[in-house]
Amino acid sequence: MARYTGPSWKLSRRLGISLSGTGKELEKRPYAPGPHGPNQRKKLSEYGLQLQEKQKLRHMYGVNERQFRNLFDRAGKMPGIHGENFMILLESRLDNLVYRLGLARTRRAARQLVNHGHVLVDGSRVDIPSYRLAPGQTISLREKSRNLDVVKEAIEVNNFVPDFLTFDADKLEGTFTRLPERSDLPAEINESLIVEFYSR
Repeated sequence: MARYTGPSWKLSRRLGISLSGTGKELEKRPYAPGPHGPNQRKKLSEYGLQLQEKQKLRHMYGVNERQFRNLFDRAGKMPGIHGENFMILLESRLDNLVYRLGLARTRRAARQLVNHGHVLVDGSRVDIPSYRLAPGQTISLREKSRNLDVVKEAIEVNNFVPDFLTFDADKLEGTFTRLPERSDLPAEINESLIVEFYSR
């Protein structure tokens, strides 16, 4: 299945979560899209809840189904809690860390920055959004890319960098200092439901 390229606001309203991270999608109309959106009282089954949680996380990080499943299987081979390991692997992706550093306003924009070759990892250009970083690696922008309007706007708006990253606003350089803990990961996701979904 290919990556979702449809309207992200409609999808956010369907899942009841802000996929862009800005929260704007749910401000005006915090209900499902469609003519019956405000009046829907559909009670989800156990399977429905598990599927919805899986879709929330998958669309939040913009990952296609095959990549998502492969990453889930890899997390199962790591020591520790399966669900937490899975979210840590997703959080360690290059496109996500560019977003977390505030160099892009959304994960989609961060993915585009990486794809277009604007991002350097330890001084070398990396244009693979799913590239997984290890603690200690640094992320920066190419000299030519530092004056991009999208980057300037994102930095002006950003006022929070997670504890597992350090960011130097003058150099536009960030370091992945450690693997994130559960408290650093999205609180609105119940990863145990995703483990249950794939364990059926």
